[in-house]
Amino acid sequence: MKFKEGTPLYSYEVKREGGEDVIYVNYLGASYVPSLSDSPEIMGRTIDILIENPNVSRLVFVQQKNYNYDFKETSYLLEIAQFYIYLIKQEKILSQEKLITNNEQFFSQRYNHIFSFLFLLKQDPIAAYHEFKKIIIEAKIFLEKVDARSKTDQTNYIHLLERIFNLFEKTKLIQEVFPYLEKYQKGDREIYHRIFKPDIIPNFTFTRLVFDLPKDAEIIDQYNIAQESYDKSLVTILKKKDESKLIYHLIPPENSLSEDHNMLLNLAKRVLIEHQPRAEEFIDTERTRYVFFNISKDLLQDLSQTKGIKLNYSDTNKLATILVRHTIGFGLLEVLLQDKKLQDIVLNAPIPLVNIFLRHQDYDECSTNILPSQEDADSWAAKFRMISGRPLDEANPILDTQLSIGKINARIAIIQRPLSPDGLAYAIRRHREEPWTLPLFIKNKMINPLAAGLLSFLIDGSRTLLVAGTRSSGKTSLLGSLMLEIIPRYRIIVLEDTLELPVDSLRKLKYDILRMKVRSSLLKTTTEIGADEGIRTSLRLGDSSLIVGEVRSVEAKALYEAMRVGALANVVAGTIHGASPYGVYDRVVNDLEVPSTSFKATDIIAVANPIKSPDGLHSWRRLLQITEIRKHWKKDPQEEKGFIDLLKYNVEKDELESSGDLINGDSEIIKDIASNVKGWAGNWDAVYDNILLRAKIKKEIVDVAKKTGNDNILESGFNVLSNGSFHKISDKIRQEIGLPLSERVFPEWQKWLNEEIKRRKI
Repeated sequence: MKFKEGTPLYSYEVKREGGEDVIYVNYLGASYVPSLSDSPEIMGRTIDILIENPNVSRLVFVQQKNYNYDFKETSYLLEIAQFYIYLIKQEKILSQEKLITNNEQFFSQRYNHIFSFLFLLKQDPIAAYHEFKKIIIEAKIFLEKVDARSKTDQTNYIHLLERIFNLFEKTKLIQEVFPYLEKYQKGDREIYHRIFKPDIIPNFTFTRLVFDLPKDAEIIDQYNIAQESYDKSLVTILKKKDESKLIYHLIPPENSLSEDHNMLLNLAKRVLIEHQPRAEEFIDTERTRYVFFNISKDLLQDLSQTKGIKLNYSDTNKLATILVRHTIGFGLLEVLLQDKKLQDIVLNAPIPLVNIFLRHQDYDECSTNILPSQEDADSWAAKFRMISGRPLDEANPILDTQLSIGKINARIAIIQRPLSPDGLAYAIRRHREEPWTLPLFIKNKMINPLAAGLLSFLIDGSRTLLVAGTRSSGKTSLLGSLMLEIIPRYRIIVLEDTLELPVDSLRKLKYDILRMKVRSSLLKTTTEIGADEGIRTSLRLGDSSLIVGEVRSVEAKALYEAMRVGALANVVAGTIHGASPYGVYDRVVNDLEVPSTSFKATDIIAVANPIKSPDGLHSWRRLLQITEIRKHWKKDPQEEKGFIDLLKYNVEKDELESSGDLINGDSEIIKDIASNVKGWAGNWDAVYDNILLRAKIKKEIVDVAKKTGNDNILESGFNVLSNGSFHKISDKIRQEIGLPLSERVFPEWQKWLNEEIKRRKI
């Protein structure tokens, strides 16, 4: 809410926002910062406003910063306002018939006492409470002095006072401050600081933050997040007694600005709003943000010179970053997405009434101190519509898209009415800035080295593979790590409806990769190509590995066509929802109507699911099984033993274990791979040796990273170098002795690793 220039001081407007009425009071031009705690005049003026507007639930004083009093704080004053109305209109407490029975000589004094109390009630309710007690005490003392004829009159007056006092004492405000009244001295407004702590919101944004740390909360952790050194935000993790969720308390740089800097941002935002980018410019977000950042810097410098405010280089960059964030950007959502430890961000409807929730890498589910506004939520939805080119309206109440800001990438899911009857809601999945790798998954215990070695072997063997799991199980991240196991010389085609796989990162690593964006299965109509047609098109684009972001709908049939065509030639892989191999079969055959005989084109199903602690408060992502699909069954693979686990999760040991079928060489899929490789056909020991060799290499990378403190060698760039070295050394040893045996390959690869680590230190 922003008042126009020339709006009278202290005037107010009531706005309906997200299911609540909010009062905005204009304090622009006032020579002081408006505060209920500090000023009796402001408190009295506010109660007068609340007397006229009894249905509001929030109060905002508008200045260079907005001072927001939440529902609880506003309700304290609303109750005082209603108490005041009750005394005046219902009790008619200033009337002669209320104040006296038969002694008219008492009326004037009693009227003055009550009138003074009512005046004080609006400006300083605690002082009024204190004074009212004195009035009662004095009335009781006076009772002892009056004659018998006046006692009845005085007694009736005391009964009136006590009845009113009992009502007053039960108000929430008095109940809240009651423990502190023993040391209270009349006129001391410090006591109000315990009750009224406004959220201070910069005037260039609408989203609210609870600035103060909550009472009786224990600080668990504290750290800074930033994309740039001048744009640091402070994160504090807090635990409150009797609350299962921890609190993620954020203080961004925009909430710690000086009044001068706030004024510059307000002025600059008014100018930039008139030059918002066109819809087509939002498609190239990186370029648009770069242009607006430079415009913002120039504009802020000009405004600072006009206003006589000094801005250094760091201040200019900081203010320009904030300005871009709150004009063409996504406000505090962008600040949250700077935190590499966040995995999911959730905005529930009705958005203005519910704190943002998130999932933290270290602290699981957390609530936050952030309350987005309806204006911001609507603005973000409009921008996501423009970025995606997809509709979001009553006919299409679901929008799946993505957000890319520098290195930050996130998947955005939005729903609105009629699907969400309370309005817009968001679910945001933050992707890791660099792709996940198998060594990283080993470090995080999602897989063990043997699983990494087996998966690497299966990818090199050009198998068809589905990564299955529930929501938030890490399916897409695992699929991305498997893409890095494909030798870069081979072409990859990726099909996605929402861009989540690390295509850009692989492209920078010199992969021959093509991305195809297809229509979301949730959309009824769009200009985008359907996923099924996209898959069929990919088969006409040359010899390639095919990676499908997620198998959701009719594209399943086309995918199985690709699997059957691509079998024994290239990797075909994708993700699918399913908690077990049979769950995947049931979904593919019964839900997606793929013929059961076609399902046999699936070679491997890797199932990832979260596991929980016994207390239910913690969860961890784990790969629970790697299962091969046998081809002999006719009707039901479960009953006819068509699912054979190669690795199975042991919950007691918290890791995957080899099955007898893998150890004993009874895997038909692995034997199929071996049958096409000279020296491996019929030689299970050599094949299993290669799987263990790959596992040993992945484990060595993790161990060396831990020993040296160099986590960079766990990342995708080094992963590609390591895989390249492994293949070259393997080829060299194969030419020398006929087989790439572990006892020969590993020492040479280890020598390469040590030299590479040494070189990187230099």
